[in-house]
Amino acid sequence: MSIEMVIELPDRRTAQTVQYVLESYQVRLRSSIRRTRRRLASFEERYGTSTSHFLAEMSAEDLQGGDLEYVEWAGEAKLLEGLEQELRELENARIQLQ
Repeated sequence: MSIEMVIELPDRRTAQTVQYVLESYQVRLRSSIRRTRRRLASFEERYGTSTSHFLAEMSAEDLQGGDLEYVEWAGEAKLLEGLEQELRELENARIQLQ
């Protein structure tokens, strides 16, 4: 299912600005994804396990840093999921200037 959204703008230059902003946001999302993956890799290296195993099998008691470390790792995993979803949505959008 697709949805069409029409935005009327005063001129082509403004439309190009909107397109540039969307492309710039995608660049920032990719940067945030890389940064979040590095943080997750740091946790995985420190504890010798994957993030998926951590989420499925581990608790705060299993981590040196306890609750804070657990919340940070789980939070980074959730953040990555949201960032990747948002990027996929933008990458699937089609922009057509008329």
